Amino acid sequence: MNDKFFFHVKKQRPEETFGSVIDYFDESRCSEYSQSKSMMRIQRRITLRALELLEIPKGNLLILDAGCGPGFTSFYLNDLKYTLIALDLIPYFLKYYDMRIINPISADMCFLPFKPSIFDAILSISALQWVYREINNQKMNFNLINLIKSFYNVLKPNSKAIFQFYPKNTAIMDSIGKIITNNSRFKGNYIIDNPENPKKRKVFLMLQKESE
Repeated sequence: MNDKFFFHVKKQRPEETFGSVIDYFDESRCSEYSQSKSMMRIQRRITLRALELLEIPKGNLLILDAGCGPGFTSFYLNDLKYTLIALDLIPYFLKYYDMRIINPISADMCFLPFKPSIFDAILSISALQWVYREINNQKMNFNLINLIKSFYNVLKPNSKAIFQFYPKNTAIMDSIGKIITNNSRFKGNYIIDNPENPKKRKVFLMLQKESE
């Protein structure tokens, strides 16, 4: 799923120093993150780019925002008139939603609580690095396998899922690709914007569920 492009981020990231995403995003950090205007602008730009890559038309379509956080992506999708379901594991984030507009679900995106073949697309922005960041970690391998199987199960045939995330290096990307190939019938590839610029680099993983 990857070409010969190579990178390795030396700087330690929060997902490397905290045991889990719940440990990192406590109530105080969730509040700070949720009120960040710069983070909102970044997330909206990433969401717009993800939609461009998905090439999904507007209309009577159902989108899942997996790992929705405080709603930067969800509220933008709502502004664009998409129908969506927002889901996140961290309860502190969910209090920032206006339930009259979007009623988020508290759940783990590795174990989606939905019926098969109901979503026309899935977006996951800035979350996958919390699920999988250590190649030899058995729990992370288990969770990623379950995530891939769950996403495949809830997507309609010929529909797509897209992840934007921050992998530590290309070895992690290669490992994710192998796990997907070995545990699902997804077809996919990586799209890397600004690959040679570490500050502007954005990594997307696009997966398509083909007709069964």
